[in-house]
Amino acid sequence: METARPLGDVRRILIYGVTGSGKTTLAKRLAEATKIEWHSVDDLTWEPGWVPVPGDEQRRRIQQICEQPKWILDTAYAKWLDVPLERAQLIVALDYPRWFSLQRLIRRTVARLLDRREMCNGNHETLRGVFSRDNIIVWHFKSFKRKQQRIRQWVDDPDAPTVIRFTSPKQAENWVRGLRGRPKTH
Repeated sequence: METARPLGDVRRILIYGVTGSGKTTLAKRLAEATKIEWHSVDDLTWEPGWVPVPGDEQRRRIQQICEQPKWILDTAYAKWLDVPLERAQLIVALDYPRWFSLQRLIRRTVARLLDRREMCNGNHETLRGVFSRDNIIVWHFKSFKRKQQRIRQWVDDPDAPTVIRFTSPKQAENWVRGLRGRPKTH
């Protein structure tokens, strides 16, 4: 884990991690602790019926958010990753082991199938989606190494935004818990 420090004047935060690492959950908790609005990338990139938002519209939506003085994004897609990176003051990187994020992803997927919990914009997990070639578990395997390497490159890059890298959920939880008693950013 990189040194977890208080936020100070940080007001533009990108949460980044492998699929199934808990980025959205952390973004919600960080928003509660800091009073900075968080934005669900899934809500910005998927329409009802699992219709993907066209790439140029995704970029426009993300640019609009990133132009604001304060924001938390719960992830970034490669096709417009440059947009939040230009403005982010902090990357909170969830660099968890594959076994951990995969088991979490599988449990979450099964739970969503059973309880029909909405994921984004009225979309739900479906059996058809789970067994499709583009399902979230397949995506985990396709993207894991790339995302992990990207995190580690940012940590070593002096020109990248500051990175706090967590290798376990407990580290991230302790960090957020520590922020709750600190003055809020404005």
